[in-house]
Amino acid sequence: MGLQGRIDTALSTTITRAQGRAQKTPSKLASALNYAVTPGGARIRPTILMSVAMACGDDKPRLTDAAATALELIHCASLVHDDLPCFDDADMRRGKPSVHRAFSQPLAVLTGDSLIILAFETLARTVSSSPERMAELISILARRSGMPDGICAGQGWESESEVDLAAYHQSKTGSLFIAATQMGAVAAGQEAEPWEELGARIGEAFQVADDLRDALYSEAQLGKPAGQDDLNGRPNAVSLLGVDGAMTRLKDILAGAIASIPSCAGEAQLAEMVRMYAEKVTPAIPAHHRVS
Repeated sequence: MGLQGRIDTALSTTITRAQGRAQKTPSKLASALNYAVTPGGARIRPTILMSVAMACGDDKPRLTDAAATALELIHCASLVHDDLPCFDDADMRRGKPSVHRAFSQPLAVLTGDSLIILAFETLARTVSSSPERMAELISILARRSGMPDGICAGQGWESESEVDLAAYHQSKTGSLFIAATQMGAVAAGQEAEPWEELGARIGEAFQVADDLRDALYSEAQLGKPAGQDDLNGRPNAVSLLGVDGAMTRLKDILAGAIASIPSCAGEAQLAEMVRMYAEKVTPAIPAHHRVS
């Protein structure tokens, strides 16, 4: 089974368990949980987590699966909440109606909340595998999800009159990529700290690439509303650096990411994964935006 299959199987098992037995749980909320998670996007964060774990030996695959699942659940929860009218008010996500459009705003709030709780429950269920590793995994995920430098902080920056762009990007996007690299290492019995830089660089690259796509692509291409950064007055790399400058910045960040990979048994394979990721996230510039 490849990484994608491994991730999807772990997520499906977790969601099915969370939905409970028919007629014993609220059916609409149960359906919304599955709707919010499947079909998924690129599953980039859990893929990075598993790739790091495998590069470090992956001696406890059950723990790695739980960590990857928990991380993706937090990410999916953040998307459900981001799309709400009080934030982005987005009608579409991953090419289909956002959760609040498909199920209602109250159910969207409950769906996001339920996924967050489920993420930590999923990790807690692995306590018998390695209590020490599990405790650190929970700590990393909690820190990168909340305040002062997690995704909640990232969303909070959008309510400030003056925004630190680097802090905003690191919190809103980079935090879960840092969680991915650190949790992958910890799940395999390695120290978390050496893996922070790699996660931060990948996260920054993803944010710059997302800023470029938001500025250059249509809603049909994105599967969600386009032009949201300008519409909502958000700080972004394109408004700060221009299209060409943002592309140059993206390439520099990705080169730095490869150079920052800590020494490990699977270092070469991990570097190749980052290169493949770089090709995948780098947007093509439409002809009318190119500078000759």
